[in-house]
Amino acid sequence: MSAVDQPKMLDLATEDPIAVMELFAEHGWGDGLPLVPPTIERVEAMLAGTPDTDPDEVIATLEPRGGLATRRMIAVNAVLAGCAPEHLPVLVAAVRALAAPELNLRGVNATTHPVAPLLIVHGEAVSAGGYNAGLGSFGPGNRANASTGRAVRLILLHIAGATPGPGDASTQGGPAKYTYCVAENEAASPWGAYPASVGVDAAGAVTLHCGEGPHNVHDMESADAGAILDKVASAMTSLGQNNAPISQGEYFVALCPEHAAAMAKMGLDRADVAQWLFEKAQMRVGDLRRAFALRAWAPWQEELDDDALMAMTEVPDNIKVFVTGGAGKHSCVIPSWGMTKSVTVPV
Repeated sequence: MSAVDQPKMLDLATEDPIAVMELFAEHGWGDGLPLVPPTIERVEAMLAGTPDTDPDEVIATLEPRGGLATRRMIAVNAVLAGCAPEHLPVLVAAVRALAAPELNLRGVNATTHPVAPLLIVHGEAVSAGGYNAGLGSFGPGNRANASTGRAVRLILLHIAGATPGPGDASTQGGPAKYTYCVAENEAASPWGAYPASVGVDAAGAVTLHCGEGPHNVHDMESADAGAILDKVASAMTSLGQNNAPISQGEYFVALCPEHAAAMAKMGLDRADVAQWLFEKAQMRVGDLRRAFALRAWAPWQEELDDDALMAMTEVPDNIKVFVTGGAGKHSCVIPSWGMTKSVTVPV
């Protein structure tokens, strides 16, 4: 091989970060943003976030490439994203969740839909990693949220092979594909931690929900929980969502503390909220049929008359409720891609 043919190499320990970024761009690596050079020293320091473990343990096999996500490779991508060592346990748990069969990572990565895995951090992992569960929880300004969400995307790019084109067919993509991480505001939740509601009893946990970006729900006036929930239901009823033609689609409802408090004051628990939305977020069956020749409905749904009303998902349990954010009466709805189920695992 001549000198011209040889790939460009850099000393990651001494090279300017811009040069490292340019090298990565030449190879089609990274997400287009500046990267932290993953030196041996930085990767070893990151691995200290999960001490007394085998760094070359395969945590999961990630589709569509079938890439092996070892603890070391997760650490490399964590360094690239700007994570701190205390974020590595959350990322390892997130990778385990991504590989769960019901999440359907191959479909999530290969679809033309702009789906992105939302990582929700719960319990002790929130304080241990410094995650923001309060004001601006979905937004910028917090290293833990931003870098951990970004690391998930880099893992999908570099290990799973979800690169635009050969591994990610999303028609337009979306900003959630850069970083999508939020923390549950358990202290402000009237119903306790979300993981317990899905049978996960752990001090710290993560949830992966593969869906769209957040759809804002604005209600500054209502003290009545019913009026708030009716607005949430209105945000769930759209022919443009993938959930409309798919019976198993999930909705994650991220309530702000003030909206959640209004519901608790009315005596509603988490299951009551889901049931209310199931009964209110409905559309006329004939309108849905005309919109979708190709449907993945349950048999009983196909038997309904055109004039009947049908819920946007098959069962109330597909509506998941958690609390995040700070002051101000804004909540959001996050519809799923449709052919996926959320996964919650311990950290």
